[in-house]
Amino acid sequence: MRERLQRFDGERMRFRARIERFGKKNAYRGKPKPTVLFVDVQLARSGQPVTEHLWFTCGKWSETLAVGDTIEFDARVGDYVKGYRGWDETRAAENPPTRDYRLQHPTRVVKVDNTPQLMLPIT
Repeated sequence: MRERLQRFDGERMRFRARIERFGKKNAYRGKPKPTVLFVDVQLARSGQPVTEHLWFTCGKWSETLAVGDTIEFDARVGDYVKGYRGWDETRAAENPPTRDYRLQHPTRVVKVDNTPQLMLPIT
């Protein structure tokens, strides 16, 4: 469980993360949906880490992003239920439903320049 995100449940905040890779997830119907993996997710202002990784479904906001980009974005912290919720008792015992936390509805996504700046003395 993402305990650090739990403290901010329901709040909309600014975050910073690095793009690790792109992937796909199965849709209920139709073609698979593109996804993006964010790693080293932290609060933008303080740099306090909130989670190791998060997956998002791609949208218009992610069209210009590439692997290795560091981005800042606004998102709302929300909860969801993960685990097996079907009729099979064996599978339910192996992976019981639990509450976890995620970031939802990313907006105001901007790339952050992480290249080290060479400081030259002024003469």
